[in-house]
Amino acid sequence: MLEQEVIKIMSEVFKIDSSSLNNETTQKMVAEWDSLKHLNLIVEIEEKYDISLDPEEIGEMVSVKSIVEMILKYKGK
Repeated sequence: MLEQEVIKIMSEVFKIDSSSLNNETTQKMVAEWDSLKHLNLIVEIEEKYDISLDPEEIGEMVSVKSIVEMILKYKGK
C-alpha cells in the first residue's frame, strides 16, 4: 500500500520508528522533520516514484496524507 511505502521512506529519512507515523502525521508532529530532512524526503520520493515535483508542490507536502495524495496525482497521469 502506498501509505505504508511512504511511512517506510519517512522513517528511514528521519531515522525514527515507523510505528510513530500514520496517515494523520504532520510535519509539526515530528521533531526530526526539519527543512533539510524535508528535502531529503522529497529526493527519496522523486527517485522511488520517478516523479519530478515543483517547489510549490514540495511546500504542500507537510503530512503523510498530502505526500500520498501528491504521488497519486502524478501516478494517475
